[in-house]
Amino acid sequence: MSVTPSRVPVTVLTGFLGSGKTTLLNRILSENHGKRIAVIENEFGEVGVDHQLVIGAEEELFETNNGCICCTVRGDLIRILGQLMKRRDRFDYIIIETTGMADPGPVAQTFFLDDELKNQFSLDAIVTMVDAKHFEQHVEELNEPAEQVAFADLVLLNKTDTVDAAALERIERRIRGINGTAKILRTQNANAPIDQVLNVGAFDLQRALAVDGSFLEPEYPFEWGGVYQLTPGDYLLKTAGVHDHSEHEHGHAHHGHDHDHAHHDHGHAHEDHSHQDLDIVVLPVAAATAEALQAAIEPAVRAYADPATVVACHGTLDAAPSHNAIDLSHPGADFTLKIENAGAYALFCEHHPLEFGLHLAGQRPAAERKFASHHHDDDISSIGISDPRPLDPAKLNQWLDYLLKTRGQDIFRMKGVLNVKGEDRRQVFHGVHMMFDAQPERPWGDTPRMNSLVFIGRDLDRAEFEAGFESAVAKN
Repeated sequence: MSVTPSRVPVTVLTGFLGSGKTTLLNRILSENHGKRIAVIENEFGEVGVDHQLVIGAEEELFETNNGCICCTVRGDLIRILGQLMKRRDRFDYIIIETTGMADPGPVAQTFFLDDELKNQFSLDAIVTMVDAKHFEQHVEELNEPAEQVAFADLVLLNKTDTVDAAALERIERRIRGINGTAKILRTQNANAPIDQVLNVGAFDLQRALAVDGSFLEPEYPFEWGGVYQLTPGDYLLKTAGVHDHSEHEHGHAHHGHDHDHAHHDHGHAHEDHSHQDLDIVVLPVAAATAEALQAAIEPAVRAYADPATVVACHGTLDAAPSHNAIDLSHPGADFTLKIENAGAYALFCEHHPLEFGLHLAGQRPAAERKFASHHHDDDISSIGISDPRPLDPAKLNQWLDYLLKTRGQDIFRMKGVLNVKGEDRRQVFHGVHMMFDAQPERPWGDTPRMNSLVFIGRDLDRAEFEAGFESAVAKN
C-alpha cells in the first residue's frame, strides 16, 4: 500500500510596508519551536535587501524580486516551490513573506488553482501585520492595506506602543469593519506567541470567496493571448502611429544607456524594463486553435516569471519560446518576429494589443482570448541604491534628517544596510514615514562592504535620492 506524504503547511505573511513582517519572521526563525522552516521572500524594487535583514539560520531562504508577487505570483511560486520540493527532507514548514504592496489573495489563490500544488501544500493561514501608527492613513490612501486585512485569518495589530488606547480601539473597530471574522492579536515588536501564528489551520476558503467572489478565478500577468499559424520567415510586429525618426533616435540613445534607471522602479514593473515596454511571451503550440491556446496558458504564466529580454524598436524578438519586453516608447514602433519552423505559435501580451494598435502585419489570430490581470497604483514606486563607497556618519545623518523632514509623508518604507566609515559592523536601518531607526548589527567580516538601500513611496524622484546619497559619501 502506498503512503501519501502529508502536505506541507504554508503561512502567507503579509501586511503593508513597515508593519513588522520581517520582525515577526525573525522572531519565528529565532524561537525554538522545532520546525524546520523554508522562507520565500518577495522584494518590491530592484535592489533586494530583505534577505539581508532576515537572520541567518539553517532555514531555507528563497528570494523573488520579480516585481510584485501578486502579479507574477503563480509562475514564480510554482517555480520556487518546485525547487523546494526537491529538497523536501530539509524543511517541514513554509512561510511566504509578501512585499508590503501585495494583495495576498492571488498568493493564496495559487494553492487552490494548481492541482500539483494542492496535493503537496496546505495553506495554513494568512497572517496580516497592521502598523497601529500608520494604518488609518494608509487605508485612506491606498487599496492594499484593506485588501491585506480583508483576506487575513489572523491580524497582528502591531506597534501598539506607538498610539494611545483610544486610537487602538478605533483602529481595531476599523479592522473589524473590514474583516469581522479574523482573530486579532495586539503586539509590540511582533511579539505574538508563535503557537498562535503557525500551524493554526485557520485559512477558510469560504471566507476568501466571500471577500472575493472571483477568488478561484485566476489572474494572469497578461491581458491577451492569440494563436497564429505561421510559415518560416520574418514577421513585422508593429504598433499604430507614424514613426518619428528624430524622436526614435533620441529614444535609442536613452534606451541603450539608461533604460533601467529612468522608469523601471515602478510598482508594476516585472523586470529591468520600463512601463513603456510591453511584455510578450511567444510559445510554440500544438495547433492554431482555441484549445491549443487554452493549453498554453499555464506555460505562458510560467514563462512570464522568467526574465524578459528587452527589445528596442526595430529589434528582433527571441526565438520561441521566449519572454520579451518590447519598447513602445514611440508611436509606430516595429519589431521582427522570426519564425524558423512552420507551425502554430501563441502570443501572450501584458496589455491588450488594441491599446497600442499592436498587430502582426498581414496575419490574423486563428483564436484569441482576453484575461483578467492585476494592476497597482501607478504613483507608488521604489528606488534602490547599491554602492560600495563608505558613508560619512555626520553627512548621512544630515541627508536622512532632511529626507524625513521633506519627504517623510511620501516615503512609506525605507530599509537597508549601510557601509559607514570607521564602523566594522553593518548598520541596519528601517524607516516608516517620519519614524526611523538605525542600529549596528553583525561585523562585515569577509563580506564585501556594500550599501544597499531601498525607498518605497509615492512620486519618488530617483535623481533626488541619488544626489542625497552622493552627498553622504565619505571623502578621502
